[in-house]
Amino acid sequence: MGNRVCVAGVAGRMGRTLAELLVDHPQLRLTAATEQVGSAWIDRDVGELIGEANLDVDISDSLSAVIDDFDMVIDFTRPQATLGHLQVCADNTKGLIIGTTGFTEVEREIIDLSFDKVALVIASNFAVGVNATFKLVEIAARILGPEAEVEIVEMHHNQKIDAPSGTALTLGELVASVRGTSLSETAAYGRHSDTNKRQAGQIGIHALRGGSVVGEHTVIFATPGERIEIKHQAQSRQNFAEGALRACQWLSGQPKGVYSMTDVLNLDQFK
Repeated sequence: MGNRVCVAGVAGRMGRTLAELLVDHPQLRLTAATEQVGSAWIDRDVGELIGEANLDVDISDSLSAVIDDFDMVIDFTRPQATLGHLQVCADNTKGLIIGTTGFTEVEREIIDLSFDKVALVIASNFAVGVNATFKLVEIAARILGPEAEVEIVEMHHNQKIDAPSGTALTLGELVASVRGTSLSETAAYGRHSDTNKRQAGQIGIHALRGGSVVGEHTVIFATPGERIEIKHQAQSRQNFAEGALRACQWLSGQPKGVYSMTDVLNLDQFK
């Protein structure tokens, strides 16, 4: 697998950031880009989109139409579009980086079952700091045990379409997994109209939306005598984009399979 990269949804927030970073990347090259059908950017050069000179990369409305121009795709779009891109990559032996969130359980199962068809990395959050946070939360959950009451609070900008965030759900799933249960069995979302006392074993998850907040996640472990908070604040989308590009470089040397940032960063070495 080579170093030619296609950015899907290039006119979106993350797409533009990825394109900007790829222009000067020492090992990866931006060689293709796509946008949804009907976008005003179709057939225009990516350089115009990001304020650069002509890059000789015209934006297409079809991944299949530019299939010979890239080795792997970075996709931060929407679930339906991502599943379509997954099929194209599987049919043409192309790598795929999935940063899209908001998948249903069935859609996520479709992705997981593609392990023998395509090499891909999927993550709810590609920022290296967030993935370090995942590991810290997992370790804290092990140390504090099921007696600690866990609440997860996340905040994002007012344009985010899924709630809770994929990152918050991943944090909840990590805690639940350590406890030998599942998030679907233990999650309490927002507690609207809930007049009962807090149930033992609950994992509270709360989504806040407003302004231009890039992303904030706090995991609270509360016990009768103390409280531990593990918090991550994203100051820029560049963190997510840099992590996705790091995943691209790592994926280029991997066989078919469904991987995560735990694999990319070798986080399993930290117990």
